[in-house]
Amino acid sequence: MDCAILSKKQLPEVIQLRHQMHRIPELAYEEFKTAALIREQLQRLGLQFVAGVANAPTATIAHIGSTGKPCIALRADIDALPITELTRLPYASTHAGRMHACGHDGHSATLLGVAAALKSIEKELPVCVKLFWQPAEEGGAGAKRLIEAGLLDGRIGPKALAVFGLHGWPGLPVGKVSTKGGALLAATDNFIVEFIGSGTHAAYPNLGRDPIVTACEAVLNLQQVVSRDFDPTEPAVVTVGKIHAGTATNVIPDTAVLEGTVRTLNDVHRTIAREAMERRCTGIAIANGCRVNFTWIDGYPPTINDPKSADFVAKVAREALGSDAFIPATRSSMGGEDFAYYLEKAPGCFFFVGTCPVDRQQYPPLHSDLYDFTDTALEVGMRMFLEIVRKFAV
Repeated sequence: MDCAILSKKQLPEVIQLRHQMHRIPELAYEEFKTAALIREQLQRLGLQFVAGVANAPTATIAHIGSTGKPCIALRADIDALPITELTRLPYASTHAGRMHACGHDGHSATLLGVAAALKSIEKELPVCVKLFWQPAEEGGAGAKRLIEAGLLDGRIGPKALAVFGLHGWPGLPVGKVSTKGGALLAATDNFIVEFIGSGTHAAYPNLGRDPIVTACEAVLNLQQVVSRDFDPTEPAVVTVGKIHAGTATNVIPDTAVLEGTVRTLNDVHRTIAREAMERRCTGIAIANGCRVNFTWIDGYPPTINDPKSADFVAKVAREALGSDAFIPATRSSMGGEDFAYYLEKAPGCFFFVGTCPVDRQQYPPLHSDLYDFTDTALEVGMRMFLEIVRKFAV
């Protein structure tokens, strides 16, 4: 089982598949064309698969190898973002206002290449491999729905002893891999704060209670949650991304609404942030003679890698790609991923694969209207997945 040869052999077709997927980006739970393309390729390989599960019709789940052997799971996500693509690539999006700006086309094509490679050596596999293409990573919590349907626990195919996933990472050069044990990515909770005052003519503010002034105080004060309610050595982020208030320049409105996101790395910090924010907003509202409705919306949990699995991935990268190919992640990223749900149910590791071309110093970031998963990184992703399969030991 020479993973380098297998990866290189699959690369031309995988590039073509990625370009096909890039042309047809689809949003969460609407990825029917993408799912059809994936299933067509699996049928061509002679692989049986489950086409959709409860509440996730575009999910596709297959397995390769003897179910009498230990099983590991490999994941790709398939959804795109509501972004208008500006890359002008020959294979740019043909779906207006939608784009693979997070590289899920690269993840999905990589896993199809892995499926083809594994099928060609099925009898040699030391483990059974479950491959799955998940919808709705971008805010739709597709991972949670697949878990509820029995993806990992044995209700759909064999029970998975471990789960692995990758993500293209523009901050790393092609050929490099990075991860860490413990919290790799943050929880992605959101909040909505409605301040309720009393509207009046803008020339006579004393006759009302101004929710805009109140909301502005809150925007500034909420920045002190991280600097004053958290240990200074612990990372956290509070960002207000939306402010809605008013309809006219000469009217003080009745309400003002703030919306934003909070990023933390564990459940204790999620609680600290929520309680501190609600306390501060309540106090500010009272001080300004307003009322407040504070809403906390639980997002994805933090992505916490099993330390042993992360060490295994690091070892695989060094042995397969070279001793300098693995770059340890020295700190957590405050981005988030619904791969976190899988890691709550089974040990495993989520890791980054570089997508910045080696001849460039920087590359458009994830969720940019100029981002494109770099074709040469596909071979690295395939190689990593194949080596994980080859070297996994119970």
